[in-house]
Amino acid sequence: MEAKTTRRASFKKIGMGLAALFGIGSVQAMDKTSKAKKEVVGKIETDQDIPLFSGAVKHGNTLYIAGKGAHVEPFEIKAHTEIVLQELQKELEKNGSSMDKVLKVNVYLADLADYKGMNEVFRGRFGKNPPVRTTVATYGGVPGKSLVEMDCIAAVD
Repeated sequence: MEAKTTRRASFKKIGMGLAALFGIGSVQAMDKTSKAKKEVVGKIETDQDIPLFSGAVKHGNTLYIAGKGAHVEPFEIKAHTEIVLQELQKELEKNGSSMDKVLKVNVYLADLADYKGMNEVFRGRFGKNPPVRTTVATYGGVPGKSLVEMDCIAAVD
C-alpha cells in the first residue's frame, strides 16, 4: 500500500512541476505580447464629431480591417465582390500584409441568393491556404447600397 502512495505522490510532484514549468512559460509568452500597442492605421470614422470606428487597426503582428463595401452601380454581386476584394487588398498591402496572410474573413451578403456568385469571385483570391471564413446574410441588408461587405484579420510581418 505504501508503494502506491509513494508512486502517486511522485506522479503528483512531477505533474505539479510540469504545470509550474508550463505556467511560467505561459506568463513569459503573455508578457512579451503585452508590450504590443493598439495603433490606428486607417481612417477614423466619426459621427457628430465623435470617433465611431477605425478603418484599420494594427496590434503587434495582427491587422484588423473594418468592413469594406461597394456602394456603386452596377448592382451585381460579382462586380461588388471584385470591388470589395480589391479594397481589402489595398488596405492589407498599405499596412504591410497581403491576401496570402489573411487569417479570417467575415462576409456579409444582402441576399443569401448571391452566395454562389460571391464565391465565384472570392475563390482563389487568398492563395493556396485560404483563411477561415464566416458568411451570413444580413437581416435588413448591408449598410449603404452594397450587395456584399467583408472585413478581415491578417498577419503582418
